Amino acid sequence: MFVLVEMTDTVRIPPWQFERQLNESIAEELNKKLANKVVYNVGLCICLYDITKLEDSYIFPGDGASHTKVHFRYVVFHPFLDEILIGEIKSCSQDGVHGELQLGTLGTESCRAPGAATISGSVALCNCKEGFCQGKSFPSLALGVASDEAEQVWVWEYETEEGAHDLYMDIGEEIRFRVVDETFVDTSPTGPSSAEASTSSATEEVQKKEAPYTLVGSISEPGLGLLSWWTNS
Repeated sequence: MFVLVEMTDTVRIPPWQFERQLNESIAEELNKKLANKVVYNVGLCICLYDITKLEDSYIFPGDGASHTKVHFRYVVFHPFLDEILIGEIKSCSQDGVHGELQLGTLGTESCRAPGAATISGSVALCNCKEGFCQGKSFPSLALGVASDEAEQVWVWEYETEEGAHDLYMDIGEEIRFRVVDETFVDTSPTGPSSAEASTSSATEEVQKKEAPYTLVGSISEPGLGLLSWWTNS
């Protein structure tokens, strides 16, 4: 789930921080820049782990701050494929169940990052048609998943000897899933919109903005899905 990534960056330290230890100032600036942010094709940065090398510092004409090239290792959230994770359902749609992973608040001496890091993701239940899964089922259970469009939730139709039972995937429930894919989107700022673009077009573009990092999971296996389904199993 968490990995150490070696990175290099040039850190600017303003003059009023010269009285502090250089390592402390650099660590603070690195966490301000990277903590709780997604680095493209790397993952969600959590906190600084350690500084491995400091190169010479320079002060450039017209700027009283020091500039130091730093080699460091950063704790990054980047789960591997097939890893089992637990998230919380935030919404449902025709595409599947969408949720979030709350990574918690970090505050140890070696790992300081403000706030709680959050990563969004979606659980792709399967390729569905007319309410039931085609070509996929829960192994050994032969169960399907149906969508209740009126309530905008997904339902596991659990067949028993007494008949079918509908197990709803309600908003706010905890869900266990297997990571099957990931998507990074470059959300770096682009140039100003064309003069011909209307205000409404710009608004639609903002609304369609994608998340920088999305995990895709599957619950098509025994033991996966809502935690409440398996509490008494």
